[in-house]
Amino acid sequence: MRTRFLLTLILIALIGGTACNRSSKPAKQSIFMKRATGFAYEVLVVMDKDAWKGEAGRLLYDQLTAPIPGLPQNEPAMRVTYAEPFQFNGLLHYVRNIIHVRIDESLYTKVSVHKEKDRWATGQEVVTLNAPSSRILAEYLEKQGTSLVAWLGEKERERQADYLESSHSVWVNDKVRARFNAQLYAPEEMCSYKDTADFFWVTDHGTRGRIDMVVYSFPYVSGRTFTLDYLVAMRDSVLGEHIQGAFPGSYMTTEKRFTPSYEAISKNGEYCGVVRGLWEMEGDMMGGPFVSHAHLDEKNQRVVVAETFVYAPGTKKAKLLRRRGLRVVPGNAVGLAARHRRKPGAASPLNKGCRAVVHPVWMPLMGQHGDVGMRKFNDFYVHYVLLL
Repeated sequence: MRTRFLLTLILIALIGGTACNRSSKPAKQSIFMKRATGFAYEVLVVMDKDAWKGEAGRLLYDQLTAPIPGLPQNEPAMRVTYAEPFQFNGLLHYVRNIIHVRIDESLYTKVSVHKEKDRWATGQEVVTLNAPSSRILAEYLEKQGTSLVAWLGEKERERQADYLESSHSVWVNDKVRARFNAQLYAPEEMCSYKDTADFFWVTDHGTRGRIDMVVYSFPYVSGRTFTLDYLVAMRDSVLGEHIQGAFPGSYMTTEKRFTPSYEAISKNGEYCGVVRGLWEMEGDMMGGPFVSHAHLDEKNQRVVVAETFVYAPGTKKAKLLRRRGLRVVPGNAVGLAARHRRKPGAASPLNKGCRAVVHPVWMPLMGQHGDVGMRKFNDFYVHYVLLL
């Protein structure tokens, strides 16, 4: 008992020493650097209590928790935790995303933003907002606040992309590369597929929520190709033909009662159109959200579309399908493909008891994984690398 008591005292002393260390010295200067803690899309806001309850704090909170577009129910973009400055010490220094707001008219004359990576822990992003007053900070957030939220979201996607780059389904990647000269970084849990001339479809058969991914291509006609109406019409045509439901005459289409959104983006100088919306099974009672990236392949005068859609009735879907859950990285990524190619003589990529089988119809909740795949995939997202 005496030994246990002494060990307990030593442990309390070590924890207390850590908690009382309020030095602003970055952890990167330490020999032993901790890993950032917390879940994806969570952020800690450190701010004076009066300012947090005032206009600036309310505005910042509303921006961070704004609903994710393209989902059938409201789900916040970020989960927010709050701490007063005197509470910001010890373990709170290691949270993965931190927004530290400092308001002092004697130190600052205007709003400034400082972003720092790995401030106290590896895999951490820290944003410091300095402002002379809450009013001026609120004015700044009115104009620039959404860009801060977008930046935090992009950092989360980069973390997930790094994970999938080193841990993904090799056999899916090989099939997509052979068919479309593209790379698809999909979770290892994917186990069933359909492969035709210009269409590839793979699923994880999740039992508590299911993720399906499709890749297809069609000829590039003109600039009007990259419009919402054209891409949705092409989606309905291709998926309606290839994805039939369990009942005769049922097929996939885009939900017409919910207007999809369209966004034009550029990745490494390559044009890409992003469509977010809801899908439904015509002639059946199934549906959910989807996100698709239509990528222009100028060399071959075609459009390559990569899409993820989710079926998870009665559950939240943000963790399964993030708003920007698709990342297209065009260019000469042959070296990247080679890095993940299976070595001669290596075990088949259809591992862990997951056998790839042709999947001719969309039959929900029939899988081989139980809930194991979902627990691993909840905080992931799909990462596409197009070799165009």
